[in-house]
Amino acid sequence: MFSPGFISLQPQPACTFDVAVAMASTSSFAPPKLSGFILTERLGSGTYATVYKAYRKGDSREAVAVKVVAKKTLNKSSTENLLTEIEILKTMRHPHIVQLKDFQWDAENIYLILEWCSGGDLSSFIRSRRLLPERVARRFLQQMACALQFLHERNISHLDLKPQNILLSNSVLKLADFGFAQYMSPWDEQSALRGSPLYMAPEMVCRRQYDSRVDLWSVGVILYEALFGRAPFASRSYAELEEKIRSNQPIELPPGARVSKDCRDLLLRLLDRNPDARITFAEFFAHPFVDLEHMPSAESIVKAKELVLQAVQKDQEGEKSAALSLYCSALEHFVPAVHYETDRQRKDALRQKVSQYASRAEELKALVASDNRLSFEEARTSRDVLREMSRDQPRLLAALEMAFTAIAKEESGADDQEALDVYQQCLGELLLALAAEPQGRRRELLHSELAVCSKMNFPAPIPPPLPTPRSIRPPVSQCSGPRDST
Repeated sequence: MFSPGFISLQPQPACTFDVAVAMASTSSFAPPKLSGFILTERLGSGTYATVYKAYRKGDSREAVAVKVVAKKTLNKSSTENLLTEIEILKTMRHPHIVQLKDFQWDAENIYLILEWCSGGDLSSFIRSRRLLPERVARRFLQQMACALQFLHERNISHLDLKPQNILLSNSVLKLADFGFAQYMSPWDEQSALRGSPLYMAPEMVCRRQYDSRVDLWSVGVILYEALFGRAPFASRSYAELEEKIRSNQPIELPPGARVSKDCRDLLLRLLDRNPDARITFAEFFAHPFVDLEHMPSAESIVKAKELVLQAVQKDQEGEKSAALSLYCSALEHFVPAVHYETDRQRKDALRQKVSQYASRAEELKALVASDNRLSFEEARTSRDVLREMSRDQPRLLAALEMAFTAIAKEESGADDQEALDVYQQCLGELLLALAAEPQGRRRELLHSELAVCSKMNFPAPIPPPLPTPRSIRPPVSQCSGPRDST
């Protein structure tokens, strides 16, 4: 949570953030005095700043992080960076960006009082697990994309995105350390080298001209490291790192990498060395792997409830297809809502609701499939549908098969009398079935088949509209139907 200062492509000191944290407890340097706060352990330090954990004085004992910048260490460039960081953060209110609560100064230091994130940084989180499952990496990516979208809408580029500058509070990710951030329109270019070489876009080094798209490259590196445990340019020496940065070889995933198609597509498009070919911000925010619409958020439960109310209404009205579609859409928001909920009791109750709606969706799916097989992707013919819908009535099915045989014989040019004999064997059964059939898809298909028969070259009378099924008392079924009297 501190700006390490201007970083050039020169060999870096061996001391890292983690070493600084490890040394914190043994440090002999007393924390400075800050009005209204008690500074305790030192969390880390960089070229221009040291970060402490602190508590607000008073009853609340609110935990905060205090970034202490020694005035004597500031030059013109670092002063401009600090002022920009304060200007950007003081107006920011976003769930995935660390909040600047206040800032103060005295004769020696400038103090940035920042939101406390108890989960450490993403770098430590990844190292503790070696690599992250795709679903976890995706959830972090969604939160990072949400923050970047917020910044992009305000023409702000971070320019130093890396796991060490991404903090965690429970499972919530927050972008931190805006020491190199700049107000940059999409067409603005910069030439000053900023950021950390391992996460720095190649054009920053090779061309010394870059724009806001460098943040997209950094996102790709972070996602790559989360999934595979190391950055794509991970190197044993500075010389090796520089060689990889300047290479023209396209980035490839590790051999045997097992990721989804959407994840692979996004990674390779983020990590395109050519910024003009790299995925754009608009494409990134709309990418199916990012899927911002369904990311866990406070809005998830609101959207889910709106959709499920519509689903229940359509269900009660008997519109099964519409209800099924709405239930499925609601579930796409209910699942992230469960992930977002932190209260255990509410989370369990939400899971029960999700289970109920999922069960109802499965029931409707079966009903819709039974009502209309044509909705399936196989695009089956109406006769196939009628045959499937009649399998629960063997006598009707047998009559249909004879009718289909008669039609096939007539269409193939077979002897008319042979086709007529087959047709007359099943006609009575089909007429009785039509009379007894309630309104619905099967009745429509039965009537259509009899209409087809009427157009054949032998007589096939189509009866006038029949009375409703309740007024019919069908006689005992006969194999042969009435012959035409004409």
